[in-house]
Amino acid sequence: MNPKSFDPESAEAIRQRYLKVDAATVADVLDRLGFAHQGLAPEFAPYPADAGKLAGWAYTICGEMRPYAGSGDPDKMKAVDGIKSGCVSVWSGAGEGVCFFGELIALGMKARGCAGALVDGGVRDIEWIAKQKFPVYARYRTPVQSIGRWKVTAWQVPAYLPGATKQHVIVNPGDFVLADVDGAIVIPSEAVEKVLNEAERLTATEIKIRAELDAGATLEQVLAKYGHV
Repeated sequence: MNPKSFDPESAEAIRQRYLKVDAATVADVLDRLGFAHQGLAPEFAPYPADAGKLAGWAYTICGEMRPYAGSGDPDKMKAVDGIKSGCVSVWSGAGEGVCFFGELIALGMKARGCAGALVDGGVRDIEWIAKQKFPVYARYRTPVQSIGRWKVTAWQVPAYLPGATKQHVIVNPGDFVLADVDGAIVIPSEAVEKVLNEAERLTATEIKIRAELDAGATLEQVLAKYGHV
């Protein structure tokens, strides 16, 4: 399912529902549905640590480490201009030691309704990004800029990000990205609604289990009643 299949109101409603479920629950659902390798590498972390949950439709931006002359990367600006409301900008390109996402890019994307960023590389200006309430998950932090070092090569094409259980996870434009304190995961576009419905069902069951445990039930009792969730 691609967000283009929805009207903007419906696409945002789905995004808001995803914000109420955990990445771990979604990961379990994906396993059960046969999508076993959708988790991203554990290096992806929130910046700052309390950035909050990240959820939105993938808008991919790809690049590579490449020396070049000039004071900026015009393709980076062109890519940013295409972002839509409710999307997460997914930056791919295996950056090493340099930042290709900072405060000014965050401000520009937030103004377009972008829901946050997932960065296969470095982030900086973390203190200022935090003031914007703009969630960013990245592989590392660094003060070193990308100008002259890392360049955008394409956008809205399949992106390859380091995976948790295999070398790469392919993120296609229109897939759904969810990240929280447990890590980041990618839901294929064709499974977005099915995964969400099942994740909501499991979340409701987990709430019941916690309540019964708090009321004095044993783990053995709740497992016998609900099974493993």
